Amino acid sequence: MNTPESIRAANATIAHYNEHARDYREGTQNHDVSQNIAALLRYLERSPPFTLLDFGCGPGRDLKTLSELGHQAIGLEGAEQAVALARADTGCEVWQQNFLKLDLPTKYFDGVYANASLFHIPAQELSRVLKEINLALKPRGVMFASNPHGHNEESTGSGRYGAYYDIETWRHYVMAAGFVELEHFYRPPNLPRHQQPWLATVWRKDGP
Repeated sequence: MNTPESIRAANATIAHYNEHARDYREGTQNHDVSQNIAALLRYLERSPPFTLLDFGCGPGRDLKTLSELGHQAIGLEGAEQAVALARADTGCEVWQQNFLKLDLPTKYFDGVYANASLFHIPAQELSRVLKEINLALKPRGVMFASNPHGHNEESTGSGRYGAYYDIETWRHYVMAAGFVELEHFYRPPNLPRHQQPWLATVWRKDGP
């Protein structure tokens, strides 16, 4: 059940991205996340094209890439202004949904791509949301997640909520939601660890 605190945190984060949707698009459109996309796709077992959910797609940069690779890519985003940009820029279907009030089809997606999005889910709601993502995946489906890592602290800096986990705590959450770890790495590549703020993990749905 969503608590008043988690609802306030989610609404503030959505409001932040609504206000800064265009700035966010301009500031991130040239980021190279090909390593992340490849990490998702290499573990998918069925024959392409795949049905993929870009969870927290923002203005649609990676959604567009997934679609251009020939896959059925669907975006999901909470901020209305980002949804509008993603639809216009990609031509893909984009669902406007609050992360705390998801309405996902069951066993529908081959893969879920969650780049820089799941850390915005309040800690007390994370287990439930991860289980909902698990249910939306086909058997043996794959979830990719990349989040800024930390020491299990929460923050509301810049008007956005964020939860910053170390690898052990993040594993605990995701494994408890019915996933098995396939791979993890820190980003950007080829830098010392203290210059790698992002933790990327790849997971397979365990069971039906």
